[in-house]
Amino acid sequence: MIRKFISYYKPHWKLFSIDMFCSLLVAICDLFYPIIAKNIINDYVPNQNIRLLVVWSIALVVIYILKAILNFIIQYWGHIVGVRLQADMRQDLFNKLQRLPFSYFDSTKTGTVMSRLVNDLMEVSELAHHGPENVFISGIMLIGSFIMLANINLQLTIIVFLVVPLIVIFASLMRNNMTRTFKKTREKVAEVNANVEASIAGIRVTRAYTCNTHEIQKFKKVNADYQAARAESYKVMGQFHSGMNLMMDILYVIVLCAGGVFFFNGKIDVGEFTMFLLYINNFLKPIRNLIAIYEQIQNGMTGFTRFDEIMNMEEEPEKENAIEVGELKGNITFDHVSFQYTSNDDEDHRVIKDLSLHIEQGKTVALVGPSGGGKTTICHLIPRFYEVDEGSISIDGIDITDMTRLSLRKNIGMVAQDVFLFNGTIRENIAYGRLDATDEEIMEAAKKANIHDYIMTLDEGYETNVGERGVKLSGGQKQRISIARVFLKNPAILILDEATSALDNATEMLIQQSLEKLSEGRTSVVVAHRLSTIKNADEIIVLTKDGIEERGTHEELLANNGMYASLYQYQFRE
Repeated sequence: MIRKFISYYKPHWKLFSIDMFCSLLVAICDLFYPIIAKNIINDYVPNQNIRLLVVWSIALVVIYILKAILNFIIQYWGHIVGVRLQADMRQDLFNKLQRLPFSYFDSTKTGTVMSRLVNDLMEVSELAHHGPENVFISGIMLIGSFIMLANINLQLTIIVFLVVPLIVIFASLMRNNMTRTFKKTREKVAEVNANVEASIAGIRVTRAYTCNTHEIQKFKKVNADYQAARAESYKVMGQFHSGMNLMMDILYVIVLCAGGVFFFNGKIDVGEFTMFLLYINNFLKPIRNLIAIYEQIQNGMTGFTRFDEIMNMEEEPEKENAIEVGELKGNITFDHVSFQYTSNDDEDHRVIKDLSLHIEQGKTVALVGPSGGGKTTICHLIPRFYEVDEGSISIDGIDITDMTRLSLRKNIGMVAQDVFLFNGTIRENIAYGRLDATDEEIMEAAKKANIHDYIMTLDEGYETNVGERGVKLSGGQKQRISIARVFLKNPAILILDEATSALDNATEMLIQQSLEKLSEGRTSVVVAHRLSTIKNADEIIVLTKDGIEERGTHEELLANNGMYASLYQYQFRE
């Protein structure tokens, strides 16, 4: 995982190298002060050498000005490196999300994904900048201070460094607890985000059912869980900080006592003792810095671990030799297909069992029947949103698993009951059917979907913003924009999944006209509960949990007086 983290520095190695070089110079600048202080105390002041005192004082000022400039470069450009790494990781993560199977999104909350995409990578960005820089500076300071201390008095240095292994052991023992608590905190942040996302998305339902208090209580619970997780992480951090600071304070006491004894015995003079104390301060400073950023390191590495978890997930499977099929005709065949959604137990939860079905090119086939019969699942299996467990699905005699997903889905247009519009203009939402479409083609598609005239009544016309999820439009208007989208795509296969069930009768009639126009010359699979909308289908298939109950035209099924006839008579009993 560390190697993968480091690989993100590669495109930005020049800027990172400048940051590290400046950090090296800052560390070297800090090593000069004790030497100059020793000379001032032992030589320039006792011997009243004013000229050298002034010269080296000016030299120190120059060094500190240089250090200030270097620190600006480190702070500014170092953070730029972190931001660029964060942007690269976020782009990679978003690209990965586009390739993950639908089963991942079925079981993962949107807010949780957002937390990984934003919050976690923000922490990683801070680690990417401060981590290498602080570790590098601290390493230089520790090594440089040790060399200088050993040159002053090796025995005293050895006595001091006997405490260092205790500091390392303590830090190692605390590491696992800190990793566990910070990971838990990140998970709770994701829960908070998920709760907020769901609550805002469903704000109309909340207000309509006067469930504001219920939502507040739900948020209060997840917020309290986050607070408890954060409190636990701070408790561990408190133990770590207090323990480390205690050991360093003891180390400082040892230096004072042992240094005093050495001074009394004439093994070091006043200047050397002062220099030793200053270098001990230089030695402790990087340790304190490492302690200060330890929380940041833990947060960053926890965030990167969560990022890496998604990056290592299996993507939608694609055969190595999958072919680009070009334009399909639309002969669809289900051959003994069985499918079940992911389940954690061993029971048989198959939604579709041993289904065999053929849909001829250009025909309209309607799927009806009680809920749970697998109608929508069939619609999801054709474009390979899910993989079949047994059997196969082929189009024009080619197994859909032998096609690239992209070329397969280019041949399929979908209109669902729950229309999703992106927060953008009407033009942008229609153009989603074919992103390179001209304005004339977009308008032509809108005309075919019976939405052009309405659009032209708007002040901004096709540039009207539809709001998040199309909230500024009615259900029928959103549906017609989705139909215009499919007209623009012009696919060989059309899937209509409850496309009109949420609309009023008048709007349904208008939409139905658009859908009939859209279905002309295409292979159409229609899922409908309103049987009036599929009376003209070439074939109607009644599906139950046990498979195909009956099939035929509207007239044939009514004459059979079976399940379809019962459903039809129930809907039109008055």
